[in-house]
Amino acid sequence: MSDDAPRMTSYRPYLLRALAEWINDNGMTPHILVDAGVPGVRVPPGAVREGKVVLNIADRAVVGLQIDNDWIGFTARFGGVSQPVNVPIGAVLAVYARETGQGMVLPEESAGAPQPSTGQDDHGPDDPDTPPDGPPEPTPGKRPHLRVVK
Repeated sequence: MSDDAPRMTSYRPYLLRALAEWINDNGMTPHILVDAGVPGVRVPPGAVREGKVVLNIADRAVVGLQIDNDWIGFTARFGGVSQPVNVPIGAVLAVYARETGQGMVLPEESAGAPQPSTGQDDHGPDDPDTPPDGPPEPTPGKRPHLRVVK
């Protein structure tokens, strides 16, 4: 590709929105796996396990879910207390259905791709009554896959 070709926006938010819609349309519960160490991630510290957090983004678990091209935002209950959650799109590692584990490990952005802006909204997800059960972290050099860990 030549240097004078127009730059396109990131495809990650489009994949995330499409997969969440697909999971919802099939009557399942969409969850996202987030790298909590990415700058700008705002989740309750008690929800983080080994630097990652699994968030339930089902409509029944969150209030005001917004997935734009830079951020995911909503309000969710953690331990019975409503708290805002903000996640830069670049921090989302995977999206999958809790019931089946079907979904996708999101691909890394290519070098030179646009990075999320620094603005934040007050939105966010997790069903605190369910323990995090997410896909394993992808291993570099191996083909990504998802499985349910119970």
